[in-house]
Amino acid sequence: MNELEKCLAGQCYDCHDKVFLDFKRDARRLLKEYNSLAYEQKEEKRNILKRLFGQIGTNVSVGLPFCCDYGRNIYLGNNVSINMNCTFVDCSQIVIGDNVLIASNVQLYTATHPVELAERLTPDWNGETGEYFCRTYALPIKIGNGCWLGGGVIVLPGVTIGDGSVIGAGSVVTKDIPENSLAVGNPCRVIRKINGGRDIV
Repeated sequence: MNELEKCLAGQCYDCHDKVFLDFKRDARRLLKEYNSLAYEQKEEKRNILKRLFGQIGTNVSVGLPFCCDYGRNIYLGNNVSINMNCTFVDCSQIVIGDNVLIASNVQLYTATHPVELAERLTPDWNGETGEYFCRTYALPIKIGNGCWLGGGVIVLPGVTIGDGSVIGAGSVVTKDIPENSLAVGNPCRVIRKINGGRDIV
């Protein structure tokens, strides 16, 4: 299994393998170009996003500045609005459904590290080689149809937010949120059901 396959399987992988450095180089080049465009240059922006993202639907807006790791692991549906200054760490897949609002300063993190120090440090690390010293793995994030993430929301690796849910501003989402839920806080918790519990299509 190569390093890319390990990454996408949720296993520890070498995030400094050439394949990931190439992904980052390409993404940084496209992001530099994207973030330099004027607000009204919508066609130029869409053309860059089509090259940057794994998938982009119709009527998608991504505010400036925008930052991501690879870009290729981001999949956007139709009618998606991502406001300014958002960061998507897309070492694993970030899948965003249709009719989704993402406010300013939202951060989606798929990459993480083992909690235990003995597991986090690489076995051959001695502090003197200058090599990268810790293990990394990544878990996907999924944002369902009809969701709204308020300003400053942070979503941690492996989280799914169900269709129709709203995440209050400043929340840190550490676990899955069921569909049609209003959830707030750190850690984020469901405070009530919304949308009459009906399915969002």
